[in-house]
Amino acid sequence: MTTRPWHFYYENGVPHELDLPLLSLYDLLETATNAYPSNIALVDKDKQLTYEELKNSVDFFAGALHYRSFNKGDRVALMLPNCIEYIIAFYAVQRLGGIVVQVNPQYKSFELEHILADANPKWFIHNKDQKEKLDKINGTERLNLIVVDDERENSMQTYINERRGELPALSINPMKDIAILQYTGGTTGKSKGVMLSHFNIVGNIHQSLAFFSDNIKKSEECFLGIAPMTHALAVVNMNFSILLAAKHVILEKFDKTKVLEAIRLYRPTMFFGTPTMYIGILHHPDLKEGDLSSLKICASGSAPMPVEVIKELEIKAGAKITEGYGLSEATNATHRTPVGGLRKVGSIGVPIPNTDAKIVDLATGNTEMPVGQPGELIINGPQVMQGYLNNSEETHNVLRNGWLYTGDIAVQDEDGYFYIVGRKKDMIVSGGFNIYPSEVEEVLYQHPAVMEAVVFGVPDSYLGEKVKAVVVLNNLSRKTTVEELLEFCNDKLARYKVPRLMEFRESLPKTYVGKILRRTLKEEYMKEVQQENR
Repeated sequence: MTTRPWHFYYENGVPHELDLPLLSLYDLLETATNAYPSNIALVDKDKQLTYEELKNSVDFFAGALHYRSFNKGDRVALMLPNCIEYIIAFYAVQRLGGIVVQVNPQYKSFELEHILADANPKWFIHNKDQKEKLDKINGTERLNLIVVDDERENSMQTYINERRGELPALSINPMKDIAILQYTGGTTGKSKGVMLSHFNIVGNIHQSLAFFSDNIKKSEECFLGIAPMTHALAVVNMNFSILLAAKHVILEKFDKTKVLEAIRLYRPTMFFGTPTMYIGILHHPDLKEGDLSSLKICASGSAPMPVEVIKELEIKAGAKITEGYGLSEATNATHRTPVGGLRKVGSIGVPIPNTDAKIVDLATGNTEMPVGQPGELIINGPQVMQGYLNNSEETHNVLRNGWLYTGDIAVQDEDGYFYIVGRKKDMIVSGGFNIYPSEVEEVLYQHPAVMEAVVFGVPDSYLGEKVKAVVVLNNLSRKTTVEELLEFCNDKLARYKVPRLMEFRESLPKTYVGKILRRTLKEEYMKEVQQENR
């Protein structure tokens, strides 16, 4: 790979390019089990499995599916919350060369109907409380339904208890065979199925490992798993944990009290979360000195981490904070802040090994922008998806000449560090000026009264668009006024960037990994305006 400016800031021992292994996801589990069979692999409430017990369950479930005519390439929809059974099912499907179709358990029948029609899975694994959703969808009678939390004949545990040992030969081409269909959030229309190969995922894990290797030890780490397992962030974390033969503590969902209890009980060393999760933990009224001291690495992704949150986390945890950037179309991670190297506040860091990145003009995407000038971030690397399922037009739009066009607006500095300043679709054009919501949000987060904030553009007859901010105050600052926050912004921002509209809320709408839904708030505002004008 051509030497890039950011390579100078890699820590000692981090290579510019790795020789990535050609392994399947099941190979990771098999290797960890052979080396550390008695290590605890998974903890889920009162249940736990060693690596040997996990692999046995995976193989028995795979054997039961094989007995029932499961074929290589079969698609299996997993619609489960975070649980041991999800992980067993995931690796059983991979053992047989199948494809996991990720299905958010929160989906309603309408959303589920689209994914089933698009992915056309042959098998569907779910909890019994999802049956009502399935009953509303035509054609589900063709699915082989397997229930996790039921003792009937067609339950997952019944399959495992059959203890069928006959399995086909492991036959997977890591470069070509699809392991996962990861559905995007659908914020710009119907969700699209991102096709990720075994090589995409295994490669991305090893790319990330290169940045952490000096700070972690194989078989000695403990992951706290909070992100939904049907999300790209959790899939990579889960496989990363298996690669390290680590203990993986499973929490069904993010609840700041239960997270704090789990941290105190299991003393995890690694935590991969979103800014919203970190904000929730740091503002927990029962957080005590030393609670977060076991954490060696706190990794943040999904959205920019406010500077003030980073500072507070460093003080209270003492951990190494590493911000990162990624997207489903690039498996998970493309950029990360060097754990022990130069960290620039507000930056997503530098491209990880084997990854190239550049900033191109927004109009054509062909001209590389000079240092300091914003443009669209594009990525090239082994983690870039194979394309969108059944959607060649969108695939061609985002995959061009080997580069993934992310749709994110970014800036690169003279050292090769990257900064996300907004989405192409989120950029606000007010009075001819370009305004990136993240700029305004960063200022709002500096005010001690602000716990969460989101900024977006709304129509204005004179300016074209004007800036609106929606803010959640922390519990100790309920007397703070809109006027006070606007005055605070006036002191720190050019006048055209200061919000023209601001409102306080008790909470903000979020995705199931805690990413604030800017689009939802904008749509709510537009509906209110339409109703007022009737």
